[in-house]
Amino acid sequence: MFYRSILVGLALSSILPARGAGPLTIALWAGRAPGENVPLAPEADIDRQGDKGVAGKPVQIRSNVSNPTITIYHPDVGKDTGAAVLVCPGGGYYVLAMDLEGTEVCEWLNSVGVTAVLLKYRVPCREGLAPHAAPLQDAQRALGIVRSRAREFGIDPERIGVLGFSAGGDLAAILSNNHDSRTYSTVDAADAVSCRPDFCVLIYPAYLTVKEKDNALMPELTVSHANTPPTFITMTEDDPEGVENALYYYAALKKANVAAEIHLYARGGHGYGLRRTELAVTTWPDRLVGWMEAEGFLKAGK
Repeated sequence: MFYRSILVGLALSSILPARGAGPLTIALWAGRAPGENVPLAPEADIDRQGDKGVAGKPVQIRSNVSNPTITIYHPDVGKDTGAAVLVCPGGGYYVLAMDLEGTEVCEWLNSVGVTAVLLKYRVPCREGLAPHAAPLQDAQRALGIVRSRAREFGIDPERIGVLGFSAGGDLAAILSNNHDSRTYSTVDAADAVSCRPDFCVLIYPAYLTVKEKDNALMPELTVSHANTPPTFITMTEDDPEGVENALYYYAALKKANVAAEIHLYARGGHGYGLRRTELAVTTWPDRLVGWMEAEGFLKAGK
């Protein structure tokens, strides 16, 4: 543990100049992403005039993403735990809630000493493909890049998690169960590195079950003790996407003896991000920190 702490410290010192320059954005693919043969309209933010937003603030909605990226946000050196989290915004695989479920989450993760990696994955879903197909390629590629460059980024390659909201929660769960082989042709050495998250956080996840089949898990969610990382879940009973998404996935985790923690709240609906209101569900970040501490993800040398 002593020598590991020294190595982490050396890695942190090596990236100090980059931190002063602000967040670092990296393209996931050199040139076109896999299968991108049909041009989209230019990437843009949607102006939703009259939208009341969430907790009295508007929401930045990004559309037409064909050039996916990751953006690295580092915490202050004095707070840095060495842990990292890949953040997957939601938006129904149609758009991305870039601030509510993206940049704001990254800022909060930094405040608790975690390096945040914001994934801007491809949307909308591509014609003829499963909604998660292109985003899963982006997520696998992103996790591999982050782990392969862990020393450069000053993070522990064994404490890299994934956090997703709504459709991003579905993506996080799929990544957590589909990491043994890439769903695209190998690009470079980053694709030889494991893209398995060390832990998974699902906040009001969508699309995990098939309602027409008594809420059986989606076939891509092949939960097993060896395959699936420890998981934290938050949802409300009045979520229009159906609390069954959380309940049935949690049940599958427990059946497979995967470490898991679930927090259910009576009210709150869907899409609250981490903006605090009078609703108890918006205290979920406090519950998450407690879980991460208890599981050792915020402590070097886990």
